[in-house]
Amino acid sequence: MSSDLSLNINIKEPRWDQGTFMGRAQHFFMVTDPRNVLLSSETLEEARVIVENYRSGVVKPGLTEDELWRAKYVYDSAFHPDTGEKMFVIGRMSAQVPMNMTITGCMLTFYRTTPAVVFWQWVNQSFNAVVNYTNRSGDAPMTLNQLGAAYVSATSGAVVTALGLKSLATRLPPIVSRFVPFAAVAAANCINIPFMRQRELKYGIPVMDENGNRLGESPNAAKQAIAQVVVSRIGMAVPAMAIPPVIMNALEKRAFLKRFPILNAPVQVGLVGLCLVFATPLCCALFPQKSSMSVSGLEADLQERIRQSSPQTTTVYFNKGL
Repeated sequence: MSSDLSLNINIKEPRWDQGTFMGRAQHFFMVTDPRNVLLSSETLEEARVIVENYRSGVVKPGLTEDELWRAKYVYDSAFHPDTGEKMFVIGRMSAQVPMNMTITGCMLTFYRTTPAVVFWQWVNQSFNAVVNYTNRSGDAPMTLNQLGAAYVSATSGAVVTALGLKSLATRLPPIVSRFVPFAAVAAANCINIPFMRQRELKYGIPVMDENGNRLGESPNAAKQAIAQVVVSRIGMAVPAMAIPPVIMNALEKRAFLKRFPILNAPVQVGLVGLCLVFATPLCCALFPQKSSMSVSGLEADLQERIRQSSPQTTTVYFNKGL
């Protein structure tokens, strides 16, 4: 082997301590970096080869530790942690900022008419459905029928919720009605994510011991994982959908935006993007991606199997998804 790089670097885990919020934040600032969306297929493939070779004990000549970690984060940004498959580009977490700033900015700008609400809520929930499916936990495939039913249920439920909240907003002050898109998105996340990941709730997600040995599948772990993702997604929406309306409400009273109303949407999109650059990684960091729960919290039959096959195991670990 023609390299001095140690083979003892654990690139199966993030570079920073995931037991602390700051460590998780540093990790997710790398994973959600919007610049990763622009990387070519050749760059992604090169990163995949470096990571997979290193895991098998083969080191590219001249590779440095920083280059290895860079390859690991490029790999993590584009390949699913459970299946190893390359993820659909707009479903990657690195696409969250550019996609969400555009969609959310338009939702906040065009919220006054019912057709606009329906269209942008549908666009938003369609995008969320792609993200939720792309970042699901586990490696079990969904059939096209299951995926189609989940998509229709998730998007229609979310759009109906948005329309219901919009009808209530007609009796509220204008500044309050600006927050209807946020309320709709928060409620829709509670519908969209469980629907798109309903297979996990029914059949469970893989749970492992501390050494990564697969112990079985648990619906209870799926419930915890999905609940954490819902909280994180709502948290992401708070700054992006709560701060710009207040700023825009003040700016629209000024002469500049009254003189150039065409700038309303670009300014709103820019404000949303600024919020999302920080909100996306920080809210992903609220919970470790490698989540855990006590064996006693699992289903009775799985608890019994674990007691028989791995009696020393008291805590199981699983990928919660993003």
